Amino acid sequence: RGMAGEVPLRLSEPGFRSLASIVVSQQVSRASADAIFGRLTKLVDPLTPQAILAADEAIFREAGLSRPKQRGLIAVAQAVVDGLDLDQLSLLDATQAITAMTRVSGIGPWTAEVYLLFAAGHPDVFPARDVALQSAVGHALGIDPRPPEKTLIQLAESWSPWRGVASRLFWAYYRELKGRDAAPPA
Repeated sequence: RGMAGEVPLRLSEPGFRSLASIVVSQQVSRASADAIFGRLTKLVDPLTPQAILAADEAIFREAGLSRPKQRGLIAVAQAVVDGLDLDQLSLLDATQAITAMTRVSGIGPWTAEVYLLFAAGHPDVFPARDVALQSAVGHALGIDPRPPEKTLIQLAESWSPWRGVASRLFWAYYRELKGRDAAPPA
C-alpha cells in the first residue's frame, strides 16, 4: 500500500450501461462525469440502447452531454442494437476486443481499454492515453513532466500480462498524490 494507498478492485457489470458511463466520462473530470451520468440515468430510466435511441435531443442537453458525446452515445446504442456483443468482448484478447470496439463511432482506444479493464475484467490492458496515468507514472518514475503515450506504452510492455494491475496501482497513486480520484467510473 505504501505510496499508493488502498488499491480498489472496482468492476462494473459488462454491458451497455457501463460502456455508456465510460463514453460520458471521456475527456472530463471524474466529478463532472459522475454528475452528467447521474442526470442522464435519471432522465433515461432504464438506461438501455433502445431508450437512448428513442430519447429526444433535449434530454441529452438537460443531462449536460455535449453534441459529440450525444452522437457517440447514440452510435454505441445503435451498434449494440445491431449486434455488438459487449459480453463476448471478455472472451477475446485485448487487441481483438479493442479493434472490435473502435469500429464504432464514439469509441476510441481509451474508451475500449477502460471498458475492457473495468467491465470485462481484462488483466492486461493499460490505457496509456489516460492523462492521470501519464501523470502518476511520470511522477513515480521521475519522468517529468509526464511521459507521452508512446513512451508509456513501451514502459507498460514490461508489465504484461498484468498491465491492468499496474494501471489500478498508478490510479491509486495518483489519488494519493493529487487528493482526488481520477480513475474512470466503474
